[in-house]
Amino acid sequence: MQRRAFLATATAAAIASPVHAAEPHVLPGDDVFVAETWRELAGRTIGIVTNQSGVLSDGTSLVDAVRANAQIRVKALFAPEHGLRGDRDAGTYVPSYTDPRSGLPVYSLYGETRHPSARMLDGIDVLVFDIQDVGARPYTYMSTLAYVMESAKQYGKEIWVLDRPNPIGGVRVEGPVLDPAFKSFIGLYPIPERHGLTIGELAQLFNDHFAIGAKLRVVKLRGWSRDMLWADTKLRWTPTSPNVPYAFTPLVYLATGLIDEGGVNNGVGTDRPFEYAGGYGFDAAAFARTLTARGVPGARFEPLDWVPQRGFWAGKTLAGVQIHLDDPHAFPNVRTAVEILAAARAQGKLHINNAASFDRDWGTNTVRLALLNGASPDAIVASWESGLSTYRVIRERYLLY
Repeated sequence: MQRRAFLATATAAAIASPVHAAEPHVLPGDDVFVAETWRELAGRTIGIVTNQSGVLSDGTSLVDAVRANAQIRVKALFAPEHGLRGDRDAGTYVPSYTDPRSGLPVYSLYGETRHPSARMLDGIDVLVFDIQDVGARPYTYMSTLAYVMESAKQYGKEIWVLDRPNPIGGVRVEGPVLDPAFKSFIGLYPIPERHGLTIGELAQLFNDHFAIGAKLRVVKLRGWSRDMLWADTKLRWTPTSPNVPYAFTPLVYLATGLIDEGGVNNGVGTDRPFEYAGGYGFDAAAFARTLTARGVPGARFEPLDWVPQRGFWAGKTLAGVQIHLDDPHAFPNVRTAVEILAAARAQGKLHINNAASFDRDWGTNTVRLALLNGASPDAIVASWESGLSTYRVIRERYLLY
C-alpha cells in the first residue's frame, strides 16, 4: 500500500504503551554497524540501499555517518519508492541522479528497474541495506529488499541488512497469507498482511525459506524485544514515506490501507490520512455504533465529518469515524479492516469497482468474495487461521529476538 497515503495522528505519545519497569534502550543495527561491525569491511567497497529513514539513534543518517569514516569506501547509493529523501509521492517514478550532498550516484530501484543491475553494482563488494519497515506485507520497501538480495545473489555480492525495530511489534501475526496467484510488488511471498518480523528476520526468511540464496549478514538490534511497539523503543520516529509521519501510522496502516478499494475513504487527502474511515453519504453515528458493537480490542470509533483537501474527494464533506487506540498492543489492525468493510456493507456503501486491485491489496480473492456473499467478519477472520498456523511454524525458525 505504498501507493496510498497513510494515517497520521497528533503525537506518538498519545498512543504510548504502558510504561515498562525499566526504560528500554534500543540501538538499531546501523548504530551497531557504525560503532563496531564496519571493521569487517576494511578494504572493501560498499553500496548503501537507504532513504531518509536510515538514521542512527541520534538522528544521523547512515550515509553521513559512513562518509565520516575514511576507512569505509562507498561507491553508490540505491533508493526505493519515494526516493532517497522520501520526498516523492507514492507510486511516482523515481529517477537516478547524482546526490548533491554526497556527490555519489543514486541509483533508483523504483524507476526503469527495480533490481540493481550489473552496471550499478560494478566495483561494489557489499550491499548494505538500511531502511525502516512498517511491519506490513504491502509496504514496498520489503519487496525492494528481496530484489536487492536477488541481484546480490546473481552478481556475487554480499548483502548486509542493518536490522531495525518492527514498529507494530513482533508478536502478533494477522491476515490472510498471500496466495501466490496474487503475487505483485506489494506482496512477493506467501506471508500474512501483518508478518510480525523485523526486516532482518524477513531477510532471513526470504533468503532461506524462499530460496534467494544470497550471501547474507544481518547486523542485529540491541535492546529490542518482540512485545515493543515503536513508542516503547524511545527512538525518534523518522517518517518512512511522505504520508507516514508518525510512529502511530503503522499501527493503523493495515486497518484502513486495505479498505479504499472497497469504496471506503480512509482520510487520504487530509492531514490525517488513514485515521478516518467512511465516505460520501455515510451515516457517521450508525457507522460508529456498528463498529463499537463489534468490540474491536484496543480501539474506539468516534463519529465525525471531514473534507479532503486533495485527491478525488477534494472539497466534499465525508462522514464516518476516526480511529482512536486505547491499547495499541491489543489492536488487531487487519481484522479491523474487515470490520470496517462489513460495516460499510451494512449501509449499502461497499463498492468494489476494481476487483483486481482489491485482491492485489489483500493477496487473495477470498476476502472480496466473502464480503460480497454476506459472510460475517468473524467467519472471514477465522478463515485465515489455517494459513497463519503454517506460517507461524515457518516464522519461528527465523526469529532473532
